[in-house]
Amino acid sequence: MKHKLEYIWLDGTEPTTQLRSKTKIVSDFINESRSNVLTKTSYGEAPIWGFDGSSTNQAEGSDSDCVLQPVRVYRNPLEPASSLVLCEVWNVDYTPHETNTRNKLVDILESLSEDPEEWVGFEQEYTLYKNGIPLGWPETGEPAEQGDYYCGRNAGEGIITEHTNACIEADISICGTNAEVMLGQWEYQIGAGSSLKMSDDLWVARWLMEKICYKHGLTVSLDPKPIEGDWNGAGCHTNFSTKWMRHGVSGWYRGKRLTSRNVSGDKNLRSVDGETWDGLEEIEKHIPELEKNHKEHMEVYGKGNERRLTGLHETQAIDKFSSGVSNRGASIRIPWQVAKDKCGYLEDRRPSANCDPYEVSQKLIETICK
Repeated sequence: MKHKLEYIWLDGTEPTTQLRSKTKIVSDFINESRSNVLTKTSYGEAPIWGFDGSSTNQAEGSDSDCVLQPVRVYRNPLEPASSLVLCEVWNVDYTPHETNTRNKLVDILESLSEDPEEWVGFEQEYTLYKNGIPLGWPETGEPAEQGDYYCGRNAGEGIITEHTNACIEADISICGTNAEVMLGQWEYQIGAGSSLKMSDDLWVARWLMEKICYKHGLTVSLDPKPIEGDWNGAGCHTNFSTKWMRHGVSGWYRGKRLTSRNVSGDKNLRSVDGETWDGLEEIEKHIPELEKNHKEHMEVYGKGNERRLTGLHETQAIDKFSSGVSNRGASIRIPWQVAKDKCGYLEDRRPSANCDPYEVSQKLIETICK
């Protein structure tokens, strides 16, 4: 039986990378598992392939071959007898291509002296367009001001439903959706789970959204500020935690003795001789580190983000850093449940909708876990 393998990779487009694909037809490819796997399947392995890097801003025409290294296979929910093969880009000498941000995330994870069991969740905002204007907007002028659209009366519900079902069929880690603040703007959430898997899932979810929109005569924009003026921008808020943030730690921790405290009966803490450190304290101790490295984070959190991070519309200004419980105008928000339970995760509200999740994950791991 013939089977289509659609190879997907990140190109070298500047200032924001784009997804590309090409299709290989193979015989007897079987991927019956509902769980997406790496390249191992009952067929064997999705074979290594290649492409013309001179047409994707990844090579010169005189030396244009680039390698597609499969890293994860998904069932294709949009076509029968078809799989989506997510790939890294490598050079022909089998070194990672300079645009291969996924491999850089792999490197940072492998360099850690202790596994932080990091979990990442992405809140992907996006804007639907038809005929060059946001979906639901009049051909001239602007619609009614923001207010009723968030989790309410918005345009494009059929698209988000179809996309959600496609992600579920592909076994992508989608965990929720909602209408967003601007008319024509929506959000889906990926995660939480390991940074590599969640980043892979987000890229494939983005690919599926492009395909579904095209089928309906629409386009999808990840522009951080699709409409200037008194309208919300589009972000990719990133929720991040380590095992210590989620559960607290006890006894010896990274070579430092912890503060003694009486925690008898607190289920969120593990205690060794009464010496503990709760998850909220673990989160709070990393906030100064995030502030110290704020500029470095902003350099990889998405192009055009300065148009979104103005201090208005539920953002902090791009040149400032702040944090707070339940504060959606802060750089880092601590959800109220986390403050109450004294464990959980932090929300980094700085990444833009067009960010590369591999780079965002890498920077958070470097700052918090190294």
